[in-house]
Amino acid sequence: MDEVILARHGESELSVVGTVNGDPAVACALTPTGREQAQRLGELLPDIELDLCVTSEFQRTRETADLALTGRNVPRVVLAELNDVHFGSFEGGALADYRKWAGENEPTTPAPGGGESRAATIARYVSAYRTIMARPEPTILVVTHGLPIRYILNALGDRLPEPLVDQVPYAEPYRLSARELDAAVTLLEAWGLRPMWHL
Repeated sequence: MDEVILARHGESELSVVGTVNGDPAVACALTPTGREQAQRLGELLPDIELDLCVTSEFQRTRETADLALTGRNVPRVVLAELNDVHFGSFEGGALADYRKWAGENEPTTPAPGGGESRAATIARYVSAYRTIMARPEPTILVVTHGLPIRYILNALGDRLPEPLVDQVPYAEPYRLSARELDAAVTLLEAWGLRPMWHL
């Protein structure tokens, strides 16, 4: 890989109402606005030769990729390690409730009800990005969720993981060189050796 373009999925039926969904088996399509956002993403990429598109397992990321790449023959790979957080007992509930819990707990604490700790989530994202960087395709579009993108963007600014982070805009492309992505992932890997919130 020489270059990666990161993009969050378009607005979905659950994200628009602030409901968390960390189970890819749960149907969650894009809203009409989300479909328009995905189409606009494609309009921002016409002059970029894409060699591969990687998505998570979720319907909303795959639908965004389908719309953004309409008329283009770009191979696809689904990478489960890019999936959204396993929310445990927060699944299907309010994002505000999960964010409150995350802000009050250490990064190594699993979400109740068999959920995932934030440290485990970040380690999973690191593994996904290492897999992507090892791919032979020069330019890769990655359509995923807000959190794996936000942690990379923050790491590019030397910001360590935090429990509460700013949302990533829907279907907006972020172009990174292999060197930039590697630097961000390396910072996240180092944090993962002794995960703690730096507030």
